[in-house]
Amino acid sequence: MEKSAVTNWAMKNKAILMAGVILCAATVYLIFDVNYDECEDQENCLVVAFEVQDTYLIWDKNPQHLADKLSTLTGMDVEIYPVTDSGAAIEAVRLGNADIAFMDGAAAWLAWEVYGLDVLAAEQKADGRVYYNATAWVKADSDMAEAYLDDDNSTDPFALMEGKISCHTGWLKSAGMLIPMGYLIGNGYAEVQGDENEIESLRDTVTTFFSVDSSIPEGGTPYSGYKGALRCLSEGYGDVTLAKDSVVDSYCTGDDRNDWCLDVDEYVMLPAFGQAPSHPAIYNTEFMDEETAIIVQQGLVKLSDDDEGRQILNDLLNTDGMVAANSEDHLGTYGAAVSNVPGIQAYFE
Repeated sequence: MEKSAVTNWAMKNKAILMAGVILCAATVYLIFDVNYDECEDQENCLVVAFEVQDTYLIWDKNPQHLADKLSTLTGMDVEIYPVTDSGAAIEAVRLGNADIAFMDGAAAWLAWEVYGLDVLAAEQKADGRVYYNATAWVKADSDMAEAYLDDDNSTDPFALMEGKISCHTGWLKSAGMLIPMGYLIGNGYAEVQGDENEIESLRDTVTTFFSVDSSIPEGGTPYSGYKGALRCLSEGYGDVTLAKDSVVDSYCTGDDRNDWCLDVDEYVMLPAFGQAPSHPAIYNTEFMDEETAIIVQQGLVKLSDDDEGRQILNDLLNTDGMVAANSEDHLGTYGAAVSNVPGIQAYFE
């Protein structure tokens, strides 16, 4: 195919894709009947791209709470710009349709590496960290747990993962996919299956090293996300959960303990694969000047200053607070952690 034909084909398909994204966003917007108000003062307006989910039917989960609180803290009119996923959020900020967006570390690294978007603030964990460890969780009676706990260097829990049913948080998720697979490939446990320049080779790599029955769930399904990946292990479907180090504390302790949880001492966390950056807020320096960025950054940090703000952070962003951050400090080591994943650079570009 000639270059001009390829270009036309790509432009045509990109247009179709974007039309589909817009249609999906509009459909979700109508289904959930969320009333997003446009800024009255367009000269003093902050537009926040936020991923639309069915939990917005629950009032506590409606991002309008965040908009109202940020408006109070910044003195700006704040508008919610609904998007369907992190890709649409990146596109919204890149094109100036939104001023900031919240997303996971992998998407933020893509936004920084490929499009030059910057980190404004990052979520803070309960222990004050702005990162979490990507780890594997197994049952205490498994051979992997035994190999880790036996103080025998000749028994390797990572080697014993081969052939096991793995429970991932989702496709191309940081702690649940990219960092663990980058580690397993880079350290010779797993061998890339297929074209090393194609991201889809990762799926075959996962199912060849682990099992064809491994759980790589779509969003919104019972075994998706951190909670779902742990449930996958707890209910006996999978043998190993790939998630973050705090997942058991988050879902299987305290008053919010889920009924499918095992006793805490029945879970064993293996050594960390690597660190993943916490979820940040990103912005585009082309559309937001330094003075405004500081105001917004301070507003995000102040969300945790009172009970109302902390509740909004927990309900909507699943965090206890936001801290000021920048791209280099927050995302700089992420590329090395995922560099062995097949096709990751081509995918991001």
